[in-house]
Formats: sequence, C-alpha cells, structure tokens
Amino acid sequence: MKAPRCEVIMASLRELSERGQSVWVDYLSRPMLRTGELAELVEAGVTGVTSNPTTFKKAIADAEAYDDQLRELIEAGSKPKDAFLALAQQDIREACELLRPAFDRGGADYQGWVSLEADPRLAYDTQASIDEAVHLHRLIDRPNLFVKIPGTEEGLPAIEEAIANGIPVNVTLLFSLSRHRAAAEAYLRGLRRLRDSGGDLTSVGSVASFFVSRVDAEADRRLAEANGPEDLRGTLAIANAKLAYQTYLEVFRGPEWEELAAAGARPQQCLWASTSTKDPQLRDVLYVEELIGPDTVNTMPRQTIADFRDHGTVADTVQTGLPEARRTLERFAEAGVDYDKVTAALEEDGVRQFAESFRELLDGIAVKQEALTRP
Repeated sequence: MKAPRCEVIMASLRELSERGQSVWVDYLSRPMLRTGELAELVEAGVTGVTSNPTTFKKAIADAEAYDDQLRELIEAGSKPKDAFLALAQQDIREACELLRPAFDRGGADYQGWVSLEADPRLAYDTQASIDEAVHLHRLIDRPNLFVKIPGTEEGLPAIEEAIANGIPVNVTLLFSLSRHRAAAEAYLRGLRRLRDSGGDLTSVGSVASFFVSRVDAEADRRLAEANGPEDLRGTLAIANAKLAYQTYLEVFRGPEWEELAAAGARPQQCLWASTSTKDPQLRDVLYVEELIGPDTVNTMPRQTIADFRDHGTVADTVQTGLPEARRTLERFAEAGVDYDKVTAALEEDGVRQFAESFRELLDGIAVKQEALTRP
C-alpha cells in the first residue's frame, strides 16, 4: 500500500535534512507570510529563507499587502529606499520569528536563518558595504539574520569586517573556486579578530552562496560559440560546485580551525544558489539531486521545491565523481572556454543585474507611492 501523497512529499525534504543539507526557499513576500505559505513550507522541511532585490521587487509591485504601510510611510515623508527598508524590516523580522525555533535547534547547522541583501549598488565600495551591513544588522535586530554581501574583490574586506563586528554574513554572487576560497579566508580572518577582541564566536556564522545554473548558462553559450563537444553541455556548474565543496572540506579542518571551533565558531558552509535549471533539456531538479551532502545548504525557488517534492530523488552526491569534475574543467579549457573569463563575466553580470533590480525596486515603490496619493 502506497503512503499518502502528502507523506511522500514531506519525506523528500526530510531526507535532505537527514543527510545534513538544509533546505531554504529563495523567495519572501508578505502574502507568503499572511497566507501561511511560508509556515507550510517550514512544516514540510524548509529551514531558511533568502531574499534579494529581484524577489522583493516582484512582491512589492504585485501585492496590495504593502499598500497600508506604504501610505503610512508616505505620510512620514519616507523616500523610496527608506520605505523599502521599512517594508523589508517587517517581512524579514516576521520570517526570523517564524524560523526562530529551527534556529534555536540548529546548533552548528545553518537552520532557521533569513537573509537580507545589502544594497547591491555598493558591491564595489568596501566602506559603504560595511556601513550598510552594520545598518541592516541593527535594523532587523534578530540573531538569525544574515546580511548578504557580494563576494567581489571589494566585498571581501567588508565580509571580514562584518564578521569581526559580530555580524553574520551570507557571501553572495560567488562563481569561481578562487573567489570562494578567498571568501572563506576572509571569514576566518574575521573570526580570529572577533575572538581576539573578546567577542562571542557562537553569535556569528557565514554561508558562501555558490551560484550554479548561471555557470552552465554562460559556459554553454561560450562552448557553442567555440564549437566545443556537445557532451560537455550542462556539466561545468555541477563540477564547479563539487570542487567548491572540496575547498570547504580543506579550509575548515586542521589545528587552526579546530581552535576556532573549540571557541564556538561555525564553518562557512556552501550554499547552492541559482538551483533552478535554465536549460529546458536538463532535468528540472538536476542542481538539487547532484549536490546533496552534509554541511551544505540549498536555497531553491518555490517551483524547484515543488518539483523536487514531486519527483526528486535523494542520494549522497556532492562527493561523487570528483576525478570527472576536475577533468570537466580541463576539457572546457581544451575546448577554448576560459574558466576565469566565464566566472568574471558572471560576477560582473550578477552585480549589474542585482543593482538594476534594486533600482527598479525603488522606482516601483516611488510609482506606487505616487499612485496611492492620488484622490
């Protein structure tokens, strides 16, 4: 006799948790909170939330749930960015409270966290990114908040400074193995500074948001231009992520790390981001199924969660096929696809897209404010 459908659905997410992977949802809106959708996802096994300018832009532009608060903000004379932060503050705080039980149970695991992005227009300004992280940390005032800081060259010292000041950081927009390692080292420097200043290492943490599907989209485009082997299509992203996990295992072990861990430090786990497939010829849950393993996080769009709950399979995969993963990077190079150029272009484009989304978000708030003031 088959189990009821709801039991099968919930089991797949629970199995990921049992294998050491935290499942987060890559979307947040007030309607999600009001209708109980987020609570239902939490009940089904989701243990965290990521947000970004694009998701907030969709939520605020399309939902009337924000209109009453926007009217109050208009009366208070709030400008668009201040209005956005006030709207986000309420949503993020509610999500933090909803996930607080998971956070309190989580221990060293990254469960119960909610991420809020620093203004992406500051991605190339170290001091402004630091100031923004401090402001958002104080604004939300919840222990389970991650401030998202892009892992740009200018973002790395901001990440270190935030950690040294006790601010948990989600390092976002990571594409290359070298930048991922640099983000881990920035985290370690911040931890050492926090420890040496007498700070509480148990109050901070970090995840490294390593983007997946965007890598295949860009690499496959260049592969086609170079008339490269067809069998390489859709393979670089997973290989790249599996090798990033090996960096994690290498960095967060050994005597120096054990000393920090003994003082309460958490490792900076890999967070798989951009896990919906862009290529319709690829399996829709490919980037979930191929990157399952302990001490990882996977943040998925709602549709990817639904697809995985419907037909995903669970197996320990993140450490399988490592020789093949290394060979995949070599074969792309042999085909004339420059890995460093691919990842540099992805970082630049990612920052540009998030900055554009943030500008559009503020423009949309301004338009909505104007519409709400009309008689």
